[in-house]
Formats: sequence, C-alpha cells, structure tokens
Amino acid sequence: MHKTIISDTSCFIILSKIGELDLLLKLYGQIVTTKDIAEEFGESLPNWVIIENAKDKYHQRILELQIDRGESSAIALALEIQNSTLILDDFKARKVAENLGLNFTGTIGIIVKAKLNGLIPSIKPLLEKIVETNFRLSPELQLQALREAEEM
Repeated sequence: MHKTIISDTSCFIILSKIGELDLLLKLYGQIVTTKDIAEEFGESLPNWVIIENAKDKYHQRILELQIDRGESSAIALALEIQNSTLILDDFKARKVAENLGLNFTGTIGIIVKAKLNGLIPSIKPLLEKIVETNFRLSPELQLQALREAEEM
C-alpha cells in the first residue's frame, strides 16, 4: 500500500521560501494536506497536493485545545489514514503526534531524505537558505542533519 504523506503549513512555507517545494513531488509524487493548511499557506498549492479533510471533526476540535488549527487538522487526518506520515515542524505538535503513535518527520528530515535519495547534491546550501528565513534552526539540528546526510 502506498504511504500517505500529510504536510503541515510550515513545510510548504519553508520549502517555498527557498525555492525547493518540488522536493516533495520528487520524493513522494503526491502530498496530502487539509483545507485549513491550504488556507494558512495562503498561496495556490501545486496540483500534486491533494486537499483532504478528516471526516471526524471531533478529534480536530480536541487537538485545537493544545495546538493550532492547521496542525490539528493534519493530525486528525493522520488518525484516519493508516500508514501515513506527517510532516510537522512544531515541537508541541510533534509531541502530540508522538503521544498518539503517529509517524512524523520535519522539513529538515525531508531535505536529508532528498540528499540520501540523490535528489540534491548537498543539504548545506539549503540549510543556509533556511537560516536566512524566519525559521528557527538550531546549530544542534543543523549538525545532526549534516551527520544524517553524511556531510560530516
């Protein structure tokens, strides 16, 4: 069965800001997101991004007591789709996903995977571009990513 990849807003924003949104297409072919996330992103998403919402809005409303609407909608959808992976960057949202037993990665994990799959020659230039945006990227996370991408 094909694994469903569900992205939160931050991944779209970061990859779009650094001109690398198509990494998602190259890695996965198709990405799923929710209407709430598409609205948060505020720009047109490519046609390979499918909009799908959780059928059970109760989970989303409960999650919204802890995390924002976009992240809540992504996690609620992941609860309904077996064998899915979330792309989440927010620490609190990642903790919620972990506590619910969901699979997740982050934008930096996507970039490392792109390198390991031969889609990009190095992650370092992309990390440098990300640092120039308003995305918080700790030196520790940068070092960990460089190690995982076999660039250290």
